[in-house]
Amino acid sequence: MGIGLAEFLTNKLAAEHPQVIPISVFIAILCLCLVIGHLLEENRWVNESITAILVGAVSGTVILLISKGKSSHILVFDEELFFIYLLPPIIFNAGFQVKKKKFFHNFLTIMSFGVIGVFISTVIISFGTWFLFPKLGFKGLSARDYLAIGTIFSSTDTVCTLQILHQDETPLLYSLVFGEGVVNDATSVVLFNAVQKIHFESLNGWTALRVFGNFLYLFSTSTLLGIAVGLVTSFVLKTLYFGRHSTTRELAIMVLMAYLSYLLAELFSLSGILTVFFCGVLMSHYASYNVTESSRITSRHVFAMMSFIAETFIFLYVGTDALDVTKWNTSSLSVGGTLGVSSVITALVLLGRAAFVFPLSILTNFMNRHTERNESITFKHQVIIWWAGLMRGAVSIALAFKQFTYSGVTLDPVNAAMVTNTTIVVLFTTLVFGFLTKPLVNYLLPHDASHNTRNRGKRTEPGSPKEDATLPLLSFDESASTNFNRAKDSISLLMEQPVYTIHRYWRKFDDTYMRPIFGGPRRENHPEC
Repeated sequence: MGIGLAEFLTNKLAAEHPQVIPISVFIAILCLCLVIGHLLEENRWVNESITAILVGAVSGTVILLISKGKSSHILVFDEELFFIYLLPPIIFNAGFQVKKKKFFHNFLTIMSFGVIGVFISTVIISFGTWFLFPKLGFKGLSARDYLAIGTIFSSTDTVCTLQILHQDETPLLYSLVFGEGVVNDATSVVLFNAVQKIHFESLNGWTALRVFGNFLYLFSTSTLLGIAVGLVTSFVLKTLYFGRHSTTRELAIMVLMAYLSYLLAELFSLSGILTVFFCGVLMSHYASYNVTESSRITSRHVFAMMSFIAETFIFLYVGTDALDVTKWNTSSLSVGGTLGVSSVITALVLLGRAAFVFPLSILTNFMNRHTERNESITFKHQVIIWWAGLMRGAVSIALAFKQFTYSGVTLDPVNAAMVTNTTIVVLFTTLVFGFLTKPLVNYLLPHDASHNTRNRGKRTEPGSPKEDATLPLLSFDESASTNFNRAKDSISLLMEQPVYTIHRYWRKFDDTYMRPIFGGPRRENHPEC
């Protein structure tokens, strides 16, 4: 009788609310994934991404057996679900939690890795696949598809390496890996969208310039929109001071304005990922100091929690999708052909990554040879930076679904083959490279060496006395000759130490003009700002 009643209620619930049972099962598996991740946290060998993929694969196997080989899915992935609901909290949290001092100290290096590096990697992967895929018998892709493949597999996932690196022991390395990971994802998405706007019917010598111009337009306007929304939010919170009546309202304003920045960017056909990232940076820099202490602490935990759940959700789905029988049966490639194509993609990822990490690191060291901070990127650091960007993750999966499926479904054999190969590359790089990350980092950076690096990083920076932080660039109270000499010295310093000089003058401008309007503590009280 009890069993009959349970079946009756289950059937009734499934008929009236067909999505309730799949969503409930997926959330239950998500909770199980969190518990297992907690139990495996101590050894630091298996990160949350690997745990989610493995749990997803096991869940997919069980569902496949229950459905008698029909399907391994609990839910059907829609790329719009990723770009509208899952991606914004991940990217906003990255901007909100970023260590701004180190990020902007190494801004040019991070931007060179994250922007120039993506272009180099995209070119190598796109031309490599265009040349090698037909030799493996894999044909049917268009020029747009090959360029999209280049952007898809140029997007990195550095979570595994960041969980092993210690921010206090290797601040420079951690800053470069974290900063490049965020900028890399943003650049990959912007470049992917720029590729979609190419008119391949009328290709000519100006096409590359138009793509680059379109990229610059998307990059700059999206960044400015994110900064604008962040500043407006900060100004409103500082002026109205919601905390005197309700801490809930000020936290709600931060969450809603962050999400609004992303939606506005998508509405104006800009890059939401860039907009929400810089909105997060600005809110962290100004808005978080205009709310009560409890709201400041709560906001950091809430944003981190939302990002964590979204990332785990995505990797859990990747694990179940690996056993998608429909895509495997639809694919135009055999098992051997699939392994060949995925091996080529992985090799090109390795090559494309090396093609810019090592040359740009050498260039960075050359440009910083005059700085007194003496924070050069050693060869061991370069190897770790190269390795950290080999893993492919959520953004690659989402872009592949956007390019080769419609609402998560594809009936085209070539497109199905690309989706399955993307899943294989993500699984292989996350599991294999992820497992090897800890022994590699421990071998290259023993704890003692890392500790010494930390001590060197604490060396006092030149030219940064407290009183210098509030001085204007030029003074109307001094003579023209004094101002001229100061300007000449500043230009000389700018030529010798461009990044440090720009950062120092930004701190002066920020303290003198921005913080009084948009909020934030004095620099001497919070040197990490």
